[in-house]
Amino acid sequence: MMQASLSEIFCSVQGEGPYVGYRQAFVRFTGCNLNCNYCDTPVEATEVCRFENVPGSNTFQDVANPLSPEKVSEMVNSYKALHSVSLTGGEPLLCADFISALETDAPLYLESNMTLPHMAKKVKDKVSYVSGDVKLLPHSLLDDPDLHLERTIECFRALKTTKDRDCFCKIVVTKETPADDIEGVVGAISGYISSLILQPVTQKEMQPEPGYLLELQGSLLNDVNTRIIPQTHKMWGCL
Repeated sequence: MMQASLSEIFCSVQGEGPYVGYRQAFVRFTGCNLNCNYCDTPVEATEVCRFENVPGSNTFQDVANPLSPEKVSEMVNSYKALHSVSLTGGEPLLCADFISALETDAPLYLESNMTLPHMAKKVKDKVSYVSGDVKLLPHSLLDDPDLHLERTIECFRALKTTKDRDCFCKIVVTKETPADDIEGVVGAISGYISSLILQPVTQKEMQPEPGYLLELQGSLLNDVNTRIIPQTHKMWGCL
């Protein structure tokens, strides 16, 4: 039986990127294939999945892991008036077969680190929105930086924008993120995405200067629609 371990399911609004403010169900998978130095999300497997019965109540019911696609679909479909269902993590593509088996009323919105192209191909006809992160990590955190970049580009190619799917790219920028690295990867994927979001890292001690971001945006606008959007959900304290 196909099952997956989830840490939580809740209803809120999207807090990042061009779909800020849209009402979504969030399905958070455990486990990740990367170890980003700015990650603020626990990814360890949990014995239970926290399920918020009433949107905005911050009251959760514990549901034993692992869960079936049928059970998760039932839980998500209990929420009404959703724009979409955010599949987040961790890294959701580690559970691509599970995602393919979901039957939700609202369309699927994949949030991925875009490093698992063979899994991306499994869900390309299942998801309607792709929030694809480019992880520009220090080379010390990667076994093979060139292969990491190659897989990222292949993922964007597999999940590119079509008439039935919107794929945009989000890059979390720290004060140590080289502009050359950003411009290089954006040049390789600009034909696959509808827009690029530069997201300044939330941790203040790691944030780049505003002037740096504006100069970078000015350069990137030559290749792709580029916007600067920080995380918004943490500004008003929602999930």
